[in-house]
Amino acid sequence: MRLVATNLVKLSGLLLASGCAWYLGYVFADIIPEETVSTAIQNLQNIGEKPLIKAPLPKRQKCDHWSPCAPRSYAYRLLSGGGKEKMAKICFEDELLISEQRGNVGRGINIAIVNYKTGEVVSTKFFDMWGGDFSGEMTAFIKNAPQGSLLLMVTHDDGSTRLKDDGKQAIEELGSKEIRNMKFRSSWVFIAAKGFKLPDNIEKEKINHSDNRRNRYSGWPAEIQIEGCIPDDLI
Repeated sequence: MRLVATNLVKLSGLLLASGCAWYLGYVFADIIPEETVSTAIQNLQNIGEKPLIKAPLPKRQKCDHWSPCAPRSYAYRLLSGGGKEKMAKICFEDELLISEQRGNVGRGINIAIVNYKTGEVVSTKFFDMWGGDFSGEMTAFIKNAPQGSLLLMVTHDDGSTRLKDDGKQAIEELGSKEIRNMKFRSSWVFIAAKGFKLPDNIEKEKINHSDNRRNRYSGWPAEIQIEGCIPDDLI
């Protein structure tokens, strides 16, 4: 009899506790907004998850350099042609001076003349060294470049077959070490200054000769490029 009474007391207490819990739940549900409850549940589910850290995208540099040039300096990038399809490019201060997009690139030696003091392009032209006699015209173009100019040169296809000695000499006088080594379809890039001297530590010239054992394209060597930064206070 005493055991039955004890069980009844326990059962009554359990029912009372359940009723209180239900009532309190009802009250809290009525007071607390549903959004808050959902957020709390979501936060509990996210405990232990690793936060996603997104690295910022690298900032694009002038002429697609990997790292920026120092203040008060010019960025340049010269890219020779590659095969028939990949045309040569000359970029200076993030402006394409010679490119397929501009429609001013062609077979032979492509040249851009830039005013060093202002950084503005003076003239651009290409000289076909396979299909015509343009070596003399190119030589005059180089010699007529004003003092205080930068001259940027790149080849597309062949730049040597009809290049005469006076043209080679004009480029050699600007500081080229490779112009007399150029062969049929050699890829060649060169930057020079007229009337002043460029720093010794910048990349000025590169050449890559056609070699049927190593050519990237059929009959053409791989394109080559140089890039760098030129201080704007050399003169």
